[in-house]
Amino acid sequence: MVVVVFRSRLSAEAGADYSEMAAEMLATAKEMPGFVEFKSFKADDGERVSLVYWQDQETMAAWRSHPRHRIAQNQGRAKWYSEYRIEVAEVVRGNKFERP
Repeated sequence: MVVVVFRSRLSAEAGADYSEMAAEMLATAKEMPGFVEFKSFKADDGERVSLVYWQDQETMAAWRSHPRHRIAQNQGRAKWYSEYRIEVAEVVRGNKFERP
């Protein structure tokens, strides 16, 4: 499994068009083969962190190059983000506990 850690700060220009595209991107990602999970968090200082889990490098690469996602990436750099950082990591071990 692969996890993409997307850390970002929105610019003042990020408005309703950003929210609409974000919702579209999540819906599209969920339909992609290999999509596992998405979680997003916002820190008190305004930084946003999204975790996107993919089955493997190939399915993550398919998402990265999806035509509509490429448009969103370009808009992000041009308008929506004041900064962002992307880290990609292989999950080497996992553990899970659930109380019955």
